[in-house]
Amino acid sequence: MQFTQRELDDLIGQPGAPQLSGSDLSGANLSGRHLTGADLSGANLRDVYLDGAYLKNANLSGADLTGANLTNADLSGANLSKAKLINASLTRANLKGADLTDADLTGADMTGIEQ
Repeated sequence: MQFTQRELDDLIGQPGAPQLSGSDLSGANLSGRHLTGADLSGANLRDVYLDGAYLKNANLSGADLTGANLTNADLSGANLSKAKLINASLTRANLKGADLTDADLTGADMTGIEQ
């Protein structure tokens, strides 16, 4: 399912962690958004803007984050197993306790990350 930016803004503004498993959010601007505990497993997050986003304990397993901007994002405790992070920017991201098992980090910028 693909969302317009307005639909996405409304959905994320609802109480509780967003359940967006398998959704197409490619190119969306989610900068600075609070997505703590969100289920984004298997989602298409290609070229999405998540700079400064709060993704603590989020489920991003199997998500396609190719070309995503995750600069300064809080991914502590997030499940990124089998995620595609090809050419993603993880500059200064917080990855403490994140699960990166079998994640594809080809070409990813991991300058200054917290582990």
